[in-house]
Amino acid sequence: MDTIKINKGNVKMIAHRGVSGLEKENTNAAFVAAGNRSYFGVETDVHKTADGKYVIIHDFDTARVAIDNVSVESSTFDFLRTIQLVDIDGKKGRTDLRIPSLEEYIRICKKYEKYCVLEMKGSYTKEEVQGMIDIINGEQYLDKVIFISFSLQNLIYLRELLPDQPAQFLTAEWSDTLIDTLKQHNLDLDIYYTRLNEENVKQLKEAGILINAWTCDNKEAAEHLVALGVDFITSNILE
Repeated sequence: MDTIKINKGNVKMIAHRGVSGLEKENTNAAFVAAGNRSYFGVETDVHKTADGKYVIIHDFDTARVAIDNVSVESSTFDFLRTIQLVDIDGKKGRTDLRIPSLEEYIRICKKYEKYCVLEMKGSYTKEEVQGMIDIINGEQYLDKVIFISFSLQNLIYLRELLPDQPAQFLTAEWSDTLIDTLKQHNLDLDIYYTRLNEENVKQLKEAGILINAWTCDNKEAAEHLVALGVDFITSNILE
């Protein structure tokens, strides 16, 4: 099993939820798979547990990644760790496939010298955003973390705490007001890749905004994005 190679030029490739085309998404196995390849960064998703810890999982429950279905934010960290995730074939059997902690994700990225692209899922308070920052600072890796979120408020809290930290606003849609919003809050852009075209990439470049295109698994489409001049491509399988 291997990734699909593209002519990436100067584009920085981001492994979406780790190399989730090869290993179970958002697991330590997927993060190590990214670490052992040429990716610039490793994207993942963080939730807060009922007892105030931070875990790595995309959804608000475990139904899609495990046979067991429990609410992440209503469960304790220790209970979530007892859940064995299914492999990419949909079957259980690998005891190593567990929900990682935020610390484990950071440590793997640090070991392999990869940037962390950390999506804050849902809505957080300013204190909760500070809690994530404290964990990352504890691992001495804040200088290699890019925060992303669909919630503008999450990113506004981040800006109040870390005015110069790399951060990207996630969106599935382009709008005429998007560039003004990004400039107002000193944010870069992480946008669904099919929404990008020659015109809006040019506008973003002129505004000095970095462009991350998510989530592109098509080789031809990715190489078109390279030609357009995007800065990052996030993918499950392309490298």
